[in-house]
Amino acid sequence: MPATPDAAARPPPRLATPKRTTLGVCAMAKKTQSKPMREILSRLPGDAFEIIIFQEEVILGAAVEAWPVVECLVAFHSAGFPLDKAIQYAKLRKPFVVNDLRRQHLLRDRRLVYATLARAGVPTPRHVCVNRDRDVEQTVEELDDAIVVDGVKIEKPFVEKPVDSDDHNIRVYYPTSAGGGCKRLFRKVGNQSSKYEPDLHSIRREGSYLYEEFVDTQGTDVKVYSVGPYYGHAEARKSPTLDGVVLRGADGKELRYPVILSWVEKDVAFKIYHAFRQTVCGFDILRTHDGACLVCDVNGWSFVKKSRKYYDDCAALLAAMLVGCGGSGPPTESDGPRRVTVQLNWFPEPEFGGFYAAKERGIFEAAGFDVELIKGGAEVPAPQLVASGNVDFAVVSAPQLYALCFGRQTPATAAQEC
Repeated sequence: MPATPDAAARPPPRLATPKRTTLGVCAMAKKTQSKPMREILSRLPGDAFEIIIFQEEVILGAAVEAWPVVECLVAFHSAGFPLDKAIQYAKLRKPFVVNDLRRQHLLRDRRLVYATLARAGVPTPRHVCVNRDRDVEQTVEELDDAIVVDGVKIEKPFVEKPVDSDDHNIRVYYPTSAGGGCKRLFRKVGNQSSKYEPDLHSIRREGSYLYEEFVDTQGTDVKVYSVGPYYGHAEARKSPTLDGVVLRGADGKELRYPVILSWVEKDVAFKIYHAFRQTVCGFDILRTHDGACLVCDVNGWSFVKKSRKYYDDCAALLAAMLVGCGGSGPPTESDGPRRVTVQLNWFPEPEFGGFYAAKERGIFEAAGFDVELIKGGAEVPAPQLVASGNVDFAVVSAPQLYALCFGRQTPATAAQEC
């Protein structure tokens, strides 16, 4: 392992020039102006971040070259959002992107969501796909109490979902032994979220659909809101497959109750993060009576509607992730390699192997950086060296980073939230 100079041998500290990291928020106005978004952005430390909201008329009408230039980017798809333009912008400006943009295309097709979950080892309900939008030959046979697709039989009750994730017109078909008919699920209208249709027995014959086995969850749905791979806030609500009546509290909001995730469900959250690379993400799980956990939907960027603790935790985790992303942009060819100093928080050991390998293999140099790695030790105050301007970057612990961002120690509950 190459020798590295001690921090003590460094030149006298130079004064650091305070600079806020520019954080762009690129989404439809309904999302950027929502209360959860405003609650979280207001909790980011103002001396560390300059928040720039991309106006909807700019997103929709202007070329990406005219969009604001930022160092970090929050961007996510919703109805009407030009996702491909956002991808072009990220390619042009190269900001640090919080939620992977290309993988958001996966979230728009329920077939791709289930296929991605399967590759990640995340269990889903047993299902088949009817692909009328693809040039494929399929045999689809509808029986009184089942559907058979290419020889695979799904018995009633089963769920019929449009493959388009933005289409929430979902149906549940019941067997004749339970009275038959169908229950239509839809976006809440007043206090109603579903309606039973006793004379609707046949599946839809136009469009592409997923057909999956109905999972009995004892009338409860569980929604998980994750931030990164290790944090998850879960809530339960009355399932719309019951009587379709939305339970609301005195404030008029839908009643939801906090849920403690099992270690299996935490592992599912970890796998979903790595499969879709959506730092802020929501997904739905079905808890069966025998303790199984099945994922039936992944929504991408989703917020808890009313939870001060979630707003605090989400802002803290985002700040810890983004606080080091500020800078003057990547070096140009005329500038030559930019010299960067990185203070380690301990002596050279295997956990720093990635840094040394990148240096030895020329990865830093290829990216335009001349990186100097400085060994640490018990008496080396890595955070203070960055604050004083004596080094450019430092490796610090998560509690140290939290304290630097918010001026207080990490709450003991934060590590246990997931």
